[in-house]
Formats: sequence, C-alpha cells, structure tokens
Amino acid sequence: MALPVGLEQLIGAERVALLREMALMARDLTPVVPHARAGDDVVVLIHGFFASAGVFRPLRSRLERETGARVATFTHAPGAGIRRIARQLEQLVERVPEGARITVVGHSLGGVVARFFVQEMRGHERVTRTVSMASPFRGVNVPQLLVGVDLHEQSELLRRLRERAHESDVPHTSIVAANDTVVPGAETASLGVGDVVVLPKRGHNALLFDEEAAEIVIDRVLLGRRQSREKSKRL
Repeated sequence: MALPVGLEQLIGAERVALLREMALMARDLTPVVPHARAGDDVVVLIHGFFASAGVFRPLRSRLERETGARVATFTHAPGAGIRRIARQLEQLVERVPEGARITVVGHSLGGVVARFFVQEMRGHERVTRTVSMASPFRGVNVPQLLVGVDLHEQSELLRRLRERAHESDVPHTSIVAANDTVVPGAETASLGVGDVVVLPKRGHNALLFDEEAAEIVIDRVLLGRRQSREKSKRL
C-alpha cells in the first residue's frame, strides 16, 4: 500500500512505515515457497519481531520484477527465539531444490536468524549470501524475556555469532539505518565482517520500504548471480 508523499512529510517516514506495516500484517501468514529449479535465484525474507512476512510485499515485488528471483517467506510467532525461527528457516530451505542460489535477507531479528542458520546450523551448505537490515548483532537494551534472551546486550548467542563470523565463507552485507532508535549505531547493527552500508536519515522500520535499501538487496542478489556464472566458466 503506497501512501502519499505529503503524508510522509507531515508525520515522518518512520510513522508512515509503521502504518504500512500495520496494513500488511495480515498478509502471507502461511509460508510462501515458490517453484524453483537448480540454477535459479531464491531469496528468503525473514521479518523482525511482532511483524509478519506481509511487510515484505513491496521488497518482494521489486526482487521478482528486477532480478527474476523466486522469493520465499514465512511468518514466525511473536516472542519466538532465534533457534526456533532458524528451524523454520531450515524447513523452508529444505523445500528449495539443490543447486538454487539462496540469498537470505532479514530485517532486525530476521538478520540475526539468517546468520545463526548459516554459522550454527550448517546453513552455509545451502546459502550463498546473507543480508541484514537494522539487525542487533551487538544486542539492544531489552528485558531478558522470551526473544530478549537472545537479543539483549549480554546475549551469549550474539557473542558467539560475532566471534565466529570470520570463520564462515558466506558473504554478508549489513544495512544500517543512521536514525535507528531501536538498533542504534552502525556498530550495533553490523555483524563485524563483510560490507556495511549506512543509509542516512532512515529509521528502523523505514528500511523495509526504502528504495535505496531495496536497491542494495537487489545488487547483492545480482552480484551473487554474476559470481556464480564466473565460477562456472572457470571450472
């Protein structure tokens, strides 16, 4: 649902993003697993806390239109921990044919899930690239309840991810919102390896609908495709 530019100027991009999230929350509550074949690009999108896969509808549309990728999504329950959500991701990936290039993109909590799957659950065997959007890799000041156990500043899970990130050969891009008040600062929202892109004047939820953030994700999918083809030519 596109909202008038004037409304964004009146109440701010972050508030508009929240309204768009609310309008999309009821969508895509069941897993979306597209038909794919070996050699196809498959992008798996993982939403953040207290959202649904529906919030990715605009990004999903651009990915399908501009890259030809097949896009998969699933909705996880509010309060579910990293490990539980990663198991859902694992089950979805198992439904993607061998030989497909899988890029996993996560917003906020979703970006942490992507790296947990890659680094701790043998996800590196299937995933070729990960992208995080405003993901709290260094933790945030939240109560140590439910998912907060995994995301607070003293989280052992996050510490392990950061320390072992360099051991993984799956490339990563951290997209950071400069005006993020939920996951503040580039250091907090960066994995510590790979490239980091800081987008000025953006907030936490605005990244979901931001044109430049979408272009970065699209670029990484296309980059993975080019690299795969170049590798095949050398073999």
